[in-house]
Amino acid sequence: MKKFMNSVDTVLTESLDGFAAAHADILVLGEEHKFIRRKMLKPGKVALISGGGSGHEPLHGGFVGRGMLDAACPGQVFTSPTPDQMLAAAQAVDTGAGCLFIVKNYEGDVMNFEMAAEMSDGVLQVVTNDDVAVENSSYTTGRRGVAGTLVVEKIVGAAAEHGVALPALKALGDRVNDATRSMGVALTSGTVPAAGKPTFDIGDGEMEFGVGIHGEPGRRRDRLKSADAIVEEICAAILGDLDDRAKGPALLFVNGFGGTPLMELYLMYNSARRIFEQHGVTVTRSLVGTYVTSLDMAGCSITLSLLDDELTEWWDAPVHTAALRWGL
Repeated sequence: MKKFMNSVDTVLTESLDGFAAAHADILVLGEEHKFIRRKMLKPGKVALISGGGSGHEPLHGGFVGRGMLDAACPGQVFTSPTPDQMLAAAQAVDTGAGCLFIVKNYEGDVMNFEMAAEMSDGVLQVVTNDDVAVENSSYTTGRRGVAGTLVVEKIVGAAAEHGVALPALKALGDRVNDATRSMGVALTSGTVPAAGKPTFDIGDGEMEFGVGIHGEPGRRRDRLKSADAIVEEICAAILGDLDDRAKGPALLFVNGFGGTPLMELYLMYNSARRIFEQHGVTVTRSLVGTYVTSLDMAGCSITLSLLDDELTEWWDAPVHTAALRWGL
């Protein structure tokens, strides 16, 4: 294993210190590294809080700022943050309008965020489960929440910024999640620092089809195919799951898992856009880049999120975070 670090025990805290210092104009680090919060809170606004295991950067800390999250709770690598982290974050950013937790559907995340919500007042939750690859996995009951979580955070974050109330924000988040589908493929494994070796073994001529963002097994191990063949199967799974709804305007989001060059991500985007539009989907908004990672894994995911005029307006609304910013 070759990684830039001083110690396995301090890699997360040192990274968080560097992240907070690099983006001190946008955010601040909470006591004992429990959370990252927006530097300038907006009084009377519903606070949006998310989080999860580290190793998926820039998710979620990179999306703290104007127009997205008010706070993010980082757990250890691929490990859920604890309820006391969520409680501390909620107390730090709630300005009186309540809090909305946005939670990926992984058992540890769901359990701990639910515990924190039960110990708080004025908290509702949106659970994301956009992954169509498998119905259950070693980490979940039901579908996994993956890159589509970013879409929920962006759209709901814009609405919160404009003063939408807590119940309506939850309904909006659930609606975006219901309109969003994702699926990924891995060419290599990621390496967790504490483990010191790849999470799984995969041959040079193989790929893991439908992999999860922690390296969980997908639909199957297969021989490496052409980009068009890979994208064709992913798009077919997404379109099949959306069924008759898969038409009209949509956001196409191609996300890198941490070890994939942009050149390859744009190639995958080109193929996916062509296939979706052949099936009646009109790609009106796009996002390509490395946003929801699995440490240093080579691979990518494809996300399709159906849009209407309202959702498009919220997607286009100004955002200013460490990892996503436009319209300012």
